[in-house]
Amino acid sequence: MEKLTNKEEEIMKILWRLKKAFVKEIMQEITENKPHYNTLSTIVRNLEEKKFVGFTAYGKTHQYHPIIAKEAYYKTYVNEDMVSYFDNSYKNIVSFFAKEEKISVDELKEIINLIENGK
Repeated sequence: MEKLTNKEEEIMKILWRLKKAFVKEIMQEITENKPHYNTLSTIVRNLEEKKFVGFTAYGKTHQYHPIIAKEAYYKTYVNEDMVSYFDNSYKNIVSFFAKEEKISVDELKEIINLIENGK
């Protein structure tokens, strides 16, 4: 599985959320820096070529749906980013978010509880 571009990831996030959509429906979900319709259509076709999306044809119109699960994609690339940015250390990741005040004490307690209970 190859890493997606930022724009491709943005489109995939929309498809993961909607479950299935036509290009015009994806376009409606983009809030900033809307691409031209033809550009968006090309991005979606590229995602199809990369085997991230499939489609159902309705005449000349295609309704797209994700083939790759969001969890599978993020599991692959969150681990890769962790290696690059946090020296392959989950402790470094949690410490970073704690220092940046992006995670609360209650959330840390929940994490500890999950680890202690093996879930």
